[in-house]
Amino acid sequence: MQYVTLNNGDKMPLEGFGVFQITDPLECEKVVLQALENGYRLIDTAAAYFNEQAVGQAIRKSQIARQEIFVTTKLWIQDYGYENAKKAIDTCLENLGLEYIDLILLHQAFGDYYGAYRALEDAYKEGKVKAIGVANFYPDRLVDLCMNMEITPAVNQIECHPFFQREEDIKIAQEYGVQIEAWGPFAEGGHNIFRHPVLIEIGEKYGKSAAQVVLRWNIQRGVIVIPKSVHENRIRENIDIWDFELSERDMNEIRQLNIGKTEIIDHYSIPVVKMLNTHKIHE
Repeated sequence: MQYVTLNNGDKMPLEGFGVFQITDPLECEKVVLQALENGYRLIDTAAAYFNEQAVGQAIRKSQIARQEIFVTTKLWIQDYGYENAKKAIDTCLENLGLEYIDLILLHQAFGDYYGAYRALEDAYKEGKVKAIGVANFYPDRLVDLCMNMEITPAVNQIECHPFFQREEDIKIAQEYGVQIEAWGPFAEGGHNIFRHPVLIEIGEKYGKSAAQVVLRWNIQRGVIVIPKSVHENRIRENIDIWDFELSERDMNEIRQLNIGKTEIIDHYSIPVVKMLNTHKIHE
């Protein structure tokens, strides 16, 4: 496993395990344990995933030293605003059953994210969280936040894969010292990604799958990846990417796949904005 150094000096694994849509507690606990047993040391969850408790349980059952595991969670829009976010951070800690969280993110760039981010800053100063950041912040909102907050976000977690490569987002984030992390690194299966001829052909040169090529491509761009799977063979396959390196020609071929827009969720869409702002994760 390789690591990147965040803007606060902490080290974060370049590859982790995501648990989005794994809502069954027993299944979530099982696959997180499998991920940890297979060498993953970054686990990414969120309040809106309804599985923080299962993640925490798996971490305890693994008997791996706490300092070796990097745990990320996220606050939902419903819990934005300074006071609400302070309570939500404590709820995340309680759900996870941890003394501290390695990285906590604001899940979306809507609502009173200014107030919520100030609560993250205070939690950071109090030692409840080791690093703070954001998710789904487009460059304009990321720059605005960086220019108006005391602590620059350590991470911006965004959709990032061969068909939506986010080069401009990466460039602007680098200017402010923000690390980009990719959710949906497999484009949620779009464009037949696991059987895409370009990716298959590149993989054959290294004895690797299209999925392994995709993960390696993002990592070589300095982007953290958090693939998700509930199948142990895929969990093992996804972390088996540290024994090869794509050539510049391979990287350029993948660069040509970019369509420059999302096909998963458009945060500039008014219906999407309305949906996100009205989605509740608790009473």
